[in-house]
This record gives sequence, C-alpha cells and structure tokens, in this order.
Amino acid sequence: MLVATSVATDARVLKEAKTLAGAGHSVHVIGKSVPADFVPPAGVSVSSVGASSVLRREGGASLSKKALPPPVRAARWAMLPTHRNSTFRRWADGVAEQAADLPFDVVHAHDFTALAVGHDIAVAAGVPLVYDTHELWSGRSREYRPTPLQDRRERALEKRLGDRAVAVITVGQGIADTLAARYGWRHVRVVRNTFEAPAGRVAKREGSPRPAALIYAGRLGAHRELETVAAASLDLQRDLGLTVQLMGPADSTWLAGFDAGACQVEPPVPTGEVDARLREAGLVLVALAPGFENHTLALPNKLFHAVAAGVPVVATDLGELAAVVRRHGIGTLYRAGDPRDLRRAVSTAVADYPALCAAVARATPELSWDRDAAVLLELYERLAAAVPTTGDAPSEHTGAAEGPQGRRSGS
Repeated sequence: MLVATSVATDARVLKEAKTLAGAGHSVHVIGKSVPADFVPPAGVSVSSVGASSVLRREGGASLSKKALPPPVRAARWAMLPTHRNSTFRRWADGVAEQAADLPFDVVHAHDFTALAVGHDIAVAAGVPLVYDTHELWSGRSREYRPTPLQDRRERALEKRLGDRAVAVITVGQGIADTLAARYGWRHVRVVRNTFEAPAGRVAKREGSPRPAALIYAGRLGAHRELETVAAASLDLQRDLGLTVQLMGPADSTWLAGFDAGACQVEPPVPTGEVDARLREAGLVLVALAPGFENHTLALPNKLFHAVAAGVPVVATDLGELAAVVRRHGIGTLYRAGDPRDLRRAVSTAVADYPALCAAVARATPELSWDRDAAVLLELYERLAAAVPTTGDAPSEHTGAAEGPQGRRSGS
C-alpha cells in the first residue's frame, strides 16, 4: 500500500490494511513522515518516506501551524501548489526506491498522490494495480491559488492510469457514479469509510435523555462550515445548554482569523480516544461547505464514526451526506451558512434525542465496516486467485498495459 499521509491517523488505510492482514494477506504500507513511535496493527508493517520540498526541508516547520501576517498569508496561498507538487514528487521518488527492495503481488495506491508512482511500480513488477481514491480529486476544495492547467493534466492522468488498474475503489456511490460517467470506468467498487461497532456500544447510548454537547471532530480549517457553527454557538449554549466543541488538528493560519464565538477549540486526541469523546458529548456535528463537487458527493468519516459510537448527528443539508441522514433517520439537517437554521436543527435533535439514538442503533448494521470489509475482501480474494504468489513468474494483467510514464510524480 502507498499513501502520502502519516498512516498513524489515516483511519481508512489502517482499517483496510488490518482487514486484509486479518484475512491472511501480508500488508506493507509506505507512508509519508510516519511517526517513529507508531505501532501498526498486527500483520501490517509500515515504512516512511520524508516530506521535504524545494521550499521546506524535511522536519521544517509548516506555515499552516503558524499565525501569519496578511502578506505572508498571500505568499503562502500563491506558493502552496509549488510546495505540494515538490513534496509529492520527492515522496514518490522515495517510494519507488523503497519498493525496489520489497516483494509484493499487488500495488494498492491510496489517492491520486500515489497513483502515478503506484502505476510505475506495478508495471515494473508485472503485478496488478488497485487505485483507492478517498475523494473526487478533481472536485476537492482548495486553500491555494487556482491551477487550471495542472488540473486538466491531472484529470487526464487519472483517467489514463485508472483505466489500467484492475479495480478502482472509492468511498461512496456518488463518487463512483461520477467516475463512471466522467471516465467511462466500469471497474469501480464502493468501500465506505465506515467503522467497526462492537456489540453493546450502541445500546449504552440508547435511551439517554439528552446530549451534553455538540462536538465536531476533524480538521479545523476553511470550507468546513465552522464559521456558521461559531455564529450559532452562543445561542446553543444559552438557549439549549449545549457547549460546542471543535476538536482536531488546526490550520493556524486559518485559526488566527477565526472568531470562535462560544466554541471550545481543542487539540486532537489519539484515534482510540475519539469514540469516547463522541459518546461523552452525545451529538456529533458533520459539516461541509457547499460549492465544491467533492463535498456534494462526500460521505465523511465523521458520519460513520458517529454511527459506530451510537451517537446521532447534526449535518449540513448537502448532497450524499444529507441523503444518508434522511434515509436512515440518524440525525437532523440544517441549511449551509445559516446559523439560525443550525440552531433549529440542534434544538430538534435535542427534543427527539431518544428516538434518534434508536434510529442510529437500527442503522448500525447497514452502516458498519462489516459490510464494506466484505467488498474489499471479495476483491482481494479474486486477485489472489488470479495472481501468482511473490517469487513466481509475473503474469500479464490490465494494470501493465504500458511502460512507466517517465519521471515519477504524485501531483
């Protein structure tokens, strides 16, 4: 598996790796700047490639962790694409070097940033490529200057290399349908970002009289509707007795200009503690800003994490997210950008809280990792039946139709 993240906090990568290892596969993940003290799940090994660029050395402080004056903020906005491109290119070169010394039967490339180097490695080894896109790459939100020429090149590259993958995996049916329509792909499978829900966890929350707080657990930055949440926070605290907790890694540049209102802004907690924090609060905020194609199609981790914890949600009335909330009755919805409507949605959730908790309990089997793990395992069972084990002569497959594409680049 190849992924340009730290792995340690990448819930999707860890779930997939753990599931495959549990089914008897050997899984090695090459990540980016993985913490030295990270311990992967049983049966999974992890190695790391650094994250230097032409603008920042490995280990150098990120400007996203600093409050910047306006001129520096503008320079960062202008130069961020250059930094990102350089970082992913250098990471991909390091991945290729590591992979040259590893035995493997399948290359599983997580997200577009790993697709090109994953394809090159798969072609060189004569093994299948699986492309696992966690979002609609071309429709994601950006916090840097427009890059229209690069965007067109990336769409063309994603189409060409995705054509050659034996399978494309993505996180929701909306993105799967869009990829099929845009690229003509008929080999897309949906493996959602659901979570395991241990027996008894939901039942403990059922029947609770009311939530203690409204919690958002995720990255704190632009395009997440947090300004709307902050604008409603004083009313939620004064009228409903609910504190609003914003918990997660923050873009300090964004945070410096953010008026938090009555919100409590907290640092992230280890992945294993998030579930307990959600249950302690009792009501989870799943917010996305409109205006981005990927947001309209997204099914965020936060939605499924709430379900696994047995906790109802208050969510933005947007696209696929809203459709799932409505279909299963697991929360309430509010109009994006409308603090008064957010207050109404939270008030309704408080009033209907026991019924919403019961709806979450009913929906849990359908919205749990067992369903999605089965899709992933079926794909790999098919690959295992078709591909020789490492050390045997490699066979031809659709992922090796052409040779490497020159210089490896993840962006």
